Amino acid sequence: MTGPVRRPLRALLAGVLGVTALAGLTLTGTGTASAAGTPLPARVFAPYFDARSGDSLATVAARSGNAFVTLGPVHADAEGSCTPYWNGDPGTPAFRVDEAPRFTEDIGRLRAAGGDAVLSFGGYAADRAGTEIADSCTDAGAVATAFQNVVLSYGVSRIDLDVEDASLADSAGIDRRNKAIKLTEDWAASTGRGLQFSYTLPTTPAGLTPGGLAVLQNALCNGARIDVVNLLTFDYRDGPRHDMAADTRTAAQGLHDQLQRLYPARTDAQLWGSIGITEMIGVDHYGPAETFGTADAAAVESWAEDRGIGTLSFRSLQRDNGGCPGTAGSDSCSGTAQDNWQFSRAFQPFTDPPPVHHSPSPTPSSPSPSITDEGPSFLMHVSRDAGSAVAGSSVTTTVSAAVNHAQVEYVAVGVSGLPAGVTASINPSVVFTSYPGNQSDSAATLTLVTSAATAPGTYQLAVTGRGNQFRTETTYTLTVVSPVPPPPCALATWNPARVYTGGDTVSWTGHNWQAKWWTQGERPGVGGEWGSWKDLGTHF
Repeated sequence: MTGPVRRPLRALLAGVLGVTALAGLTLTGTGTASAAGTPLPARVFAPYFDARSGDSLATVAARSGNAFVTLGPVHADAEGSCTPYWNGDPGTPAFRVDEAPRFTEDIGRLRAAGGDAVLSFGGYAADRAGTEIADSCTDAGAVATAFQNVVLSYGVSRIDLDVEDASLADSAGIDRRNKAIKLTEDWAASTGRGLQFSYTLPTTPAGLTPGGLAVLQNALCNGARIDVVNLLTFDYRDGPRHDMAADTRTAAQGLHDQLQRLYPARTDAQLWGSIGITEMIGVDHYGPAETFGTADAAAVESWAEDRGIGTLSFRSLQRDNGGCPGTAGSDSCSGTAQDNWQFSRAFQPFTDPPPVHHSPSPTPSSPSPSITDEGPSFLMHVSRDAGSAVAGSSVTTTVSAAVNHAQVEYVAVGVSGLPAGVTASINPSVVFTSYPGNQSDSAATLTLVTSAATAPGTYQLAVTGRGNQFRTETTYTLTVVSPVPPPPCALATWNPARVYTGGDTVSWTGHNWQAKWWTQGERPGVGGEWGSWKDLGTHF
């Protein structure tokens, strides 16, 4: 079937709309419109595919039934390099100007099946070797260019940054990475791309370590937006046998409470939605004391769905088989007795199900045909129908339309119910619909701009669609919160080799400290009130 013919806007505004049924509006996205790359579902399971294996991504994804994957690692080939490669191999660059880079065709197949890929930079080996891109490259602008080139090459909507081991102690690398995130986010906004960044960080059963918190605090200091904080809920390495599902829950609760302090303007649902969980299926690197079994997977999936967690993953798809019972830390099997792809099947229900459409009631002034099995129906679905903005800032989402019959429908988009101090803009103001057999790429960007004087509160706005013979609407919930002064930023990290004198300030273990007198090599926090350092309090 050929695509719809797009009529001149002048004809549309003149009323030549050719409408036979009401169209539905769909709100999507978390705050930016995407001109390239489709936003991931609000709730997504994306298991890690280890690019080091040499396996076919498309084949493994198809056999396991996974449409979404997290694909990595991407890092530099050597310290000092600013060029990203798959697994740091100079033979497989993560972007090319002369031809499509590795995995291009595989990701295309994922998208054809309704899925997509998250590209993951870093990882334990790269972090330990100094080849994580922001540790290796000493220019934040060049790191941002690496991110942007990868986005342009693959059209992805999320980049994950796996920061572990030595990278957590590299304060210069942490700062460069977050500056590069900010530069890339500004670039994405200026080019109309919907792009998210996630951090993958090791955790304790009670939440992030001080090193992980320092990464997020530095992101705040640099104005970098972090959309997802993804916990590596394994390799605790603390000795006792773990209930891995229970520890996942307590680690996530701890992270929720930490994020609440970092982002006080976020709602509870937004905090939970910004949390990701990555399990190590089967026996992790530490050994049998940390075994995540298939029963744990079912329990975590159900809990994560009920709690409103945003992302689930596991390491890795190549391990999702029972080929080596009793083996710890293998890259090719889980070390437990299981069916092939059993963990994938346990987690797959987590991804947002197909949209459930709801029929609006026809208004007296806009009669519409009744919905029958034989006739056309007008259907509405709202996804991510809420947004939050600090007074004086804005929030953006996309609006699209769909009907269940094979005819083009043109819809003029509007919004009403705006509180004082809030203005709305819609671009374009007219979209045309998707229908079975033809998925329209037409969408409007709805931007709500608040003023500093907008009263804090929650407001129900009506997003409307109008045609020649119909009107339909859906609700968008706008939450306006008072500006919160930014938390104190972390100072330069304490250096045991440096000489400090009275009044000098440093950052250490999540706190800012001030030297009382001349000191060298004495760690902040040692010696209590008689020590060389005064505790200035937390910097998050």
